[in-house]
Amino acid sequence: MVAQRLDGKACAAEVEKELLSRIRACKEKGVEPHLAVVIVGDDPASHVYVKSKVKACERLGIKSTHVELPATSSEDDVRTTIASLNEQNGLHGILVQSPLPSHMDEEALTDLIHPVKDVDGFHPQNLGRLVQGRMDGMLPCTPSGVMRMLAWAGIETEGKTAIILGRSRIVGMPQSLLLGSKGVDSTVTVAHSRTKDTAELCANADIIIAAVGKPEMVTEDWVKEGAVVVDVGINRVDDSTRERGWRLAGDVHPDVANKASWLSPVPGGVGPMTIAMLMENTVRAAEQTIDS
Repeated sequence: MVAQRLDGKACAAEVEKELLSRIRACKEKGVEPHLAVVIVGDDPASHVYVKSKVKACERLGIKSTHVELPATSSEDDVRTTIASLNEQNGLHGILVQSPLPSHMDEEALTDLIHPVKDVDGFHPQNLGRLVQGRMDGMLPCTPSGVMRMLAWAGIETEGKTAIILGRSRIVGMPQSLLLGSKGVDSTVTVAHSRTKDTAELCANADIIIAAVGKPEMVTEDWVKEGAVVVDVGINRVDDSTRERGWRLAGDVHPDVANKASWLSPVPGGVGPMTIAMLMENTVRAAEQTIDS
């Protein structure tokens, strides 16, 4: 068996196509969806991610504001910036790019974003709705992108056993809630650094979602024949054969394609879907201002 490609780029293109009509409808009612991205410091990877988000806004006709603060900024500087953005009526989404400098409490700062503008979906109010099984809040972008990609590929989830590697509030925890929610109905196990027999748990799973940040940790012998494998990881690994001296690798070894029925690539899998769902959350936030 050679795995079919869970093509995040193709799925994201469909999401963006759907969003164009919703954005047009917003503008016809005098509302231009508007996203603000706050970046602190000069981390090169963060600037690449922000650039890709701004480009997506430009593609779709979403207004974007890019706020850059130096790495020497204090937490109070970031708090003041977030407070100002919260008060702007024509602004619908606020995103604080991770990671923040080490002297800052990232969770405390992102919790200051108003829940209706929390397009990353990390605010306790939005995560709390998800815990209750309510999908009317902002859903975290990567987990909701994974769900959209599974649906796009026609992958059955009802009654399937799923394992999620990683328990972060950004991916693992909300992913487990989405997969176990009514209407999706998977039986979910969350594995983490203290889990015993992780390989054995994976080998019995119908769906594996890897989000641990360990290059190529999930190997072919961890995967049963026909399993669906979603690789959320993106890691930079040394590679002397490349001119730049490194390459991108996921949390899943490429040989898994020999046994899986579906496998998402890195890059080109979950990454494009994360950005697409960020755009959808921004549009959704704009639509809610019309409905209210």
